[in-house]
Amino acid sequence: MRTDGPAENEFNMTEGTHKDPLVLFMPSGKRGRFPVGTPVLEAARKLGVYVESVCGGRATCGRCQVVVQEGNFAKHKIVSSNDHITVRGPKEDRYDRVRGLPEGRRLSCSAEILGDLVIDVPQDTVVNAQVVRKAATDRVIERNAAVQLCYVEIEEPDMHKPLGDLDRLKLMLEKDWGWKDLLIAPHLIPQVQGILRKGNWGVTAAIHRDMDSSRPFIIALYPGLQNEAYGIACDIGSTTIAMHLVSLLSGRIVGSSGTSNPQIRFGEDLMSRVSYVMMNPDGREAMTVAVREAINGLIGKVCEEGGVDRNDVLDMVFVANPIMHHLFLGIDPTELGMAPFALAVSGALQYWAHDIDIQVNRGARVYLLPCIAGHVGADAAGATLSEGPYRQDKMMLLVDVGTNAEIVLGNRQRVVAASSPTGPAFEGAEISSGQRAAPGAIERVRIDPLTLEPKFRVIGVDKWSDEDGFEEAAASVGVTGICGSAIIEVVAEMYLSGIISEDGVVDGGMAAKSPRIIPNGRTFSYLLRGDGEQRITVTQNDVRAIQLAKAALYAGIKLLMEKQGVEKVDMIRFAGAFGSFIDPKYAMVLGLIPDCDLAEVKAVGNAAGTGALMALLNREHRREIEMQVSKIEKIETALEPHFQQLFIDAMAMPNKVDAFPELAKVVTLPERKVITAGGEDGGGRRRRRER
Repeated sequence: MRTDGPAENEFNMTEGTHKDPLVLFMPSGKRGRFPVGTPVLEAARKLGVYVESVCGGRATCGRCQVVVQEGNFAKHKIVSSNDHITVRGPKEDRYDRVRGLPEGRRLSCSAEILGDLVIDVPQDTVVNAQVVRKAATDRVIERNAAVQLCYVEIEEPDMHKPLGDLDRLKLMLEKDWGWKDLLIAPHLIPQVQGILRKGNWGVTAAIHRDMDSSRPFIIALYPGLQNEAYGIACDIGSTTIAMHLVSLLSGRIVGSSGTSNPQIRFGEDLMSRVSYVMMNPDGREAMTVAVREAINGLIGKVCEEGGVDRNDVLDMVFVANPIMHHLFLGIDPTELGMAPFALAVSGALQYWAHDIDIQVNRGARVYLLPCIAGHVGADAAGATLSEGPYRQDKMMLLVDVGTNAEIVLGNRQRVVAASSPTGPAFEGAEISSGQRAAPGAIERVRIDPLTLEPKFRVIGVDKWSDEDGFEEAAASVGVTGICGSAIIEVVAEMYLSGIISEDGVVDGGMAAKSPRIIPNGRTFSYLLRGDGEQRITVTQNDVRAIQLAKAALYAGIKLLMEKQGVEKVDMIRFAGAFGSFIDPKYAMVLGLIPDCDLAEVKAVGNAAGTGALMALLNREHRREIEMQVSKIEKIETALEPHFQQLFIDAMAMPNKVDAFPELAKVVTLPERKVITAGGEDGGGRRRRRER
């Protein structure tokens, strides 16, 4: 449905009077007065309430179902009753016989207003849906998709009226639906006559219009009534590609899947992939083909999961970091590998899906969110749209922890953004026993501060390692390594238990206290698991790798805080799959993030993917993020002279100079101690600085 009506919460018909019935739509809260006899669907349209209709009021699609709420709603000064709406007529009875109409539901195209009403628009209405999936996000996204399905019945050809079939189709779309100046995807023109005749002159046109200022396109044409259209929301990460298949009419997610980015074989991190392109003439094309094949494979998986024909996918929204963005579109990313990190294009983009080899309906459209800067991409824009720091009065820190951390800091007054090269340590690379999150990987670690004995949990096993039955339960998956969330926890626990100093040096003097402190050349390591098939240790080099990664991230955050002129942040949001598994307390002990009330530190999952979903289901969100990205100030950390000192200070745990009073309320931070180069306590214990 087109939502050209006003967005105000109160709407008064110019031709109406205060004697006209007052109608309130929930959950939107939009209300207005309408003359007796106004169809409920028409009232919804004039208020801008999203009530879907494909059949044009013929009571055949069933998309426009509503429920009348009965009772005295004193807050709204409305007494609502089923007596205030026309009784069910032959059209609704026919629909009920053919498809079934749930008790209490009405078709808003057939039901007319007789008195004051409170009308609920069910958020769970899914007509003819094969599968209903759990939503990828708990939020309700108001629907205003770029694609609308419009059923029309056109006159048959007449020798006395020589107007062409396509022209008569356009006339009916204007008459029944108000669409003017329609364009049509060229590939459809040869098919129009066959489709019209197959549908016995009744057809469903899929109309795409992204911006109100742009001309609408007929992108697909179906014989008869087509009652469903789908869209894809996809986040192309450097490690993982995540995808949702969504009903554009109901907003429900009917399929979700993910896969590893096949470009990993060309390079573990982003810069290594850029280097591959620079060193291999066919490198760019090979990586573009690889990622498109992976996306086409994922489309097949989510369509199979949802019982959907991929030809019914009509709109797609993608987010990605800048290098993934360029490689997906077939753009050479070489310029992003060196200063000044120039993007080939930073604004939002529109494509025909078939032009970039995406195998869905030939008329399907592709929208890519804008990139913020050379290393702060469309994925960061998606996360920003999802979490909305620009909608907050408080200072929000949004951080996506990955090989290249993306940081956004701000509120409704000002938003700044930067990237920080954390490297792949948090994802298990560069760690001696590191691995990606998979069954068998250690994901949680605790160390007894008195005995220095560890306990841990493994992905795929419900028990902790010190519980009875753990070894038997773990036998099927093994204990194979340490994933990112556990790397953060084990280093933080080593600090809290005194195994390492605030400077990250393993205390060899602790070897007398525990056999788990073992020599490793000129340094020492901590033995996390010594029995079983694999010996898992945390080495001095592992600790250094984590220190370097967390210092790069914290220094970038601190730089943005200085730009904003603030000494503390009010709330922190961890985005990305990895962020979902980070324990905020341990992230703060490590000094990965600044001090903050732990109750205000939350993981928000794949916020970039949620942003893509929002842009898919409501085209106004596309305008929103395009405008906000133009306002965000981009800070290049490499050009900031103070960044190096911030980095050095951030090597310490939690930090060499910054206080952590909020953290100190819940964690007893150890006293500082100096460790000699040999890894032994130099004896120069100092009092812990007041925090």
